[in-house]
Amino acid sequence: MHYQDSLPRLPIPKLEDTIQRYLSAQKPLLNASQFRQTEQFCKNFENGIGKELHKQLVAQDKQNKHTSYISGPWFDMYLSARDSIVLNFNPFMAFNPDPKSEYNDQLIRATNMVVSALRFLKTLRAGLLEPEVFHLNPAKSDTNTFKRLIRFVPSSLSWYGAYLVNAYPLDMSQYFRLFNSTRLPKSGRDELFTDDKARHLLVLRRGHFYVFDVLDPDGNIVSPSEIQAHLKYILADSSPVPEFPLTFLTSENRDVWAELRQKLMHSGNEEMLRKVDSAVFCLCLDDFPIKDLVHLSHTMLHGDGTNRWFDKSFNLIVAQDGSAAVHFEHAWGDGVAVLRFFNEVFKDSTQTPAITPQKQLATANSSASVQKLSFKLNDALKAGITAAKEKFDATMKTLTIDSVQFQRAGKEFLKKQKLSPDAVAQLAFQMAFLRQYGKTVATYESCSTAAFKHGRTETIRPASSFTKRCSEAFVREPSKHSASELHQMVAECSNYHGQLTREAAMGQGFDRHLFALRYLAAAKGIALPELYLDPAYGQINHNILSTSTLSSPAVSLGGFAPVVPDGFGIGYAVHDNWVGCNVSSYPGRNAREFLQCVEKSLEDMFDVLEGKSIKT
Repeated sequence: MHYQDSLPRLPIPKLEDTIQRYLSAQKPLLNASQFRQTEQFCKNFENGIGKELHKQLVAQDKQNKHTSYISGPWFDMYLSARDSIVLNFNPFMAFNPDPKSEYNDQLIRATNMVVSALRFLKTLRAGLLEPEVFHLNPAKSDTNTFKRLIRFVPSSLSWYGAYLVNAYPLDMSQYFRLFNSTRLPKSGRDELFTDDKARHLLVLRRGHFYVFDVLDPDGNIVSPSEIQAHLKYILADSSPVPEFPLTFLTSENRDVWAELRQKLMHSGNEEMLRKVDSAVFCLCLDDFPIKDLVHLSHTMLHGDGTNRWFDKSFNLIVAQDGSAAVHFEHAWGDGVAVLRFFNEVFKDSTQTPAITPQKQLATANSSASVQKLSFKLNDALKAGITAAKEKFDATMKTLTIDSVQFQRAGKEFLKKQKLSPDAVAQLAFQMAFLRQYGKTVATYESCSTAAFKHGRTETIRPASSFTKRCSEAFVREPSKHSASELHQMVAECSNYHGQLTREAAMGQGFDRHLFALRYLAAAKGIALPELYLDPAYGQINHNILSTSTLSSPAVSLGGFAPVVPDGFGIGYAVHDNWVGCNVSSYPGRNAREFLQCVEKSLEDMFDVLEGKSIKT
């Protein structure tokens, strides 16, 4: 937390800048008369109620210097949502296999990952975790010399020291919720619960719950061989899946689950639930191997519902063949905190594993140390679980996931061309949707604002007038343009996307600002301003293309469901020499066909960049 006190505050953009950016993002989505109407709504808002709300937002922000203007409303948005958190909110990130194949045995890998996660927890709680810093010039700032020097700069000034060498420390306020934390269902608005005194791990296998201590009373990690022995004991339990797996309740509508949870508490399950909620984290041991990437995505994003506690801050999932992933609840935190934890667990468990395949198993009295939790279920609860299971099974049947690895080239080639790899991937999505459905639609790319105190995310709007013009040229009339003209259009898109990304990362998007103004109006009991009633506002927030990228040597792929019924959920990464893309869809949209169109778009762009003409 060395930099935390001196982190800069998330800026509130100027209202006129927000309106200008909003209109630029609306332009490619509207016809001329719709755009004129939206322009009028914006003008009225900027000169009327919007001006007043903005003034109040700025005043309120000045009164709350310990946080950011978006933090409270953003927590509220997540916690007040009543939809199931499965598919609608929780994403996953899958680990690459351990490079040493014998370490991918389920028991070995689960033990090593649990121990590495606990080492991370200990380091975090001891205040020894290295601060998360974004280095623009790593040669200057990501050095031992710099780290030695900055140590002596007091917390109140340390950020400025880093800034001088072009390094941006990131907010770490979310990290404490990684462990011992759960989202509790409550009527109307859920709560985040953390109990950092608890010392036990929750293990799920075949829908059964087990707990055992992984930290001793002094907070030290229990010996790895003992953890291994307890996990082996759990893996040897041959009990069949329970008739009424309690886990399905965490996939329910939040109000329905809140009511059922009250019934659970009143039926004498309070102590058991407390153990689930306060556990350091949840380890899910699946009893089947992973067949392919599509199976991996379905398993880690939702599974069959029997072996996940979706409310936990994260579930660490290890399949029978050692395939592993982190599935996380999104209200408490964003990808940056989870990715740091993820990377450290991968690095530590593969480079300094706690146990080896050769090591003899310790003899531990697991039958005394491991507690199997049993829940008392009355008829109302059994009916609730059955209904939740039916709903879960029906919903999962509708989800399609497909992925592609485009092997022709990647980041290295694009950087040589002086193009932004992210911009090219996003442009491929725009071209693909135009080719498949004949239009340009609302697109969302998330961007972290963790460079600010209590920053969360901002939206990059990748669909622009530039991408629309370029996509139409590539898809509809490639023969009318020379390769160099098409190349020039791609470069313009890349430059504009770079500008949008820089603005978003600096808190200068429009989405969060408009969201906060709307939230403030509701909180003050002010009638919803007409800008928010404009169909165009509804349309730009109905994100048909919802996209998110993560690149890390530890991640094999990540994924999430579409955020709207007629949308795509697009997880992607541009690697040095290839592009990975993992897409989900519901009936009415075709993920497989969309990916074929993405591949065609990338082929066309790479042809043009190499000076060739497009193959029709």
